[in-house]
Amino acid sequence: MDEFKLGQCQCGAVYVSDQTGHNVGAAMVECLVHACDDNWDFAWDLDADEDYLTGRLDNYDEITHQIVETRNLNGRAVRGVLYFVRVNRDVKELSTKIGNKKDLTTASPVQIPVMEILRDPGREKRRATKKMVQELAEAEDIAALVDLCFDDKRTIRFLQRLLYEPDYDKRMRYTDTMAKVCGRYSTRNPGAVSDILHRLYDACSDSAASHWGLVEAIGAIIAERTDIFGAFARHLLMYRNVPATRVSVLWALAEIARHQPGIIRDAPFYSLFNMLKHQDPATRGHAALLFGLIKADEVKGQMQELLNDQSIITVYHDGRPQTVSVGRLAQEALDRIEVSGTTTIVCEGENNEAR
Repeated sequence: MDEFKLGQCQCGAVYVSDQTGHNVGAAMVECLVHACDDNWDFAWDLDADEDYLTGRLDNYDEITHQIVETRNLNGRAVRGVLYFVRVNRDVKELSTKIGNKKDLTTASPVQIPVMEILRDPGREKRRATKKMVQELAEAEDIAALVDLCFDDKRTIRFLQRLLYEPDYDKRMRYTDTMAKVCGRYSTRNPGAVSDILHRLYDACSDSAASHWGLVEAIGAIIAERTDIFGAFARHLLMYRNVPATRVSVLWALAEIARHQPGIIRDAPFYSLFNMLKHQDPATRGHAALLFGLIKADEVKGQMQELLNDQSIITVYHDGRPQTVSVGRLAQEALDRIEVSGTTTIVCEGENNEAR
């Protein structure tokens, strides 16, 4: 049923045969992906000559299984190509582990919020103002903000403006409030929330714009409705190497993983493995939190190296800060990986305990 004949050598190399010699590019792609256990995202992130080796034999005759230098055998043209890919052992083991974890995608039931009741079309609609939205957001009055969304669609845009709050604690509370409002509003108007996500991504990609709160808002909104916005999550990885958004990306992915870890495992999350050795404690801590939530036993060795890391960082959940050491996060992550059945991570600080 495959386009090309596939096989595997005793040395570990995978090979494909292109009988016509006209589809070598497609054969190369299929060979590499097959060598990576059919994990397309993983295959695209590999570097030639470093992560895998290639080989090629031209003038191959599939029928007689021989090389015909004259390119003609008994009046029959021979143009076949035999293409080989051998992935390094460490990379192969990693791709196998990632492939074996695909069952997490269906292991976690999707949480679908209750449908919002229909508002009376004959009601007197209120007009949203920046001041009104800010006051409701400061009071964390989710119900009133959802009602206001049905009255005036500009409400969510006014909430987005609050993400530029310079006080980080207040900004994270606004982010949590906005996400919860979008989660409820999307049960009746998912298109409007989808537009918000597109605008947030556009703003993140604008080099002339400030990224304050944008990545966090994206992650929090997706976390509220992983059932319909989960496909947006993988695009957060575009900002993982930007210093201003590195920790924000890890936090956003962790929020999504709290609700649906399979979404993160289906993305090329292995590009974040080096974050566990980053010089920034917040980066190391948030990476440990994320890998614990998705049960990434691929990095257990690196996680164990962080157990004695006493650097104190702040982790936000439900809009509230919790102080915790990197070593504590690493220990909780290892416990989560090793003990099945747990669904939360506990972060205890001096004055806080969060689940």
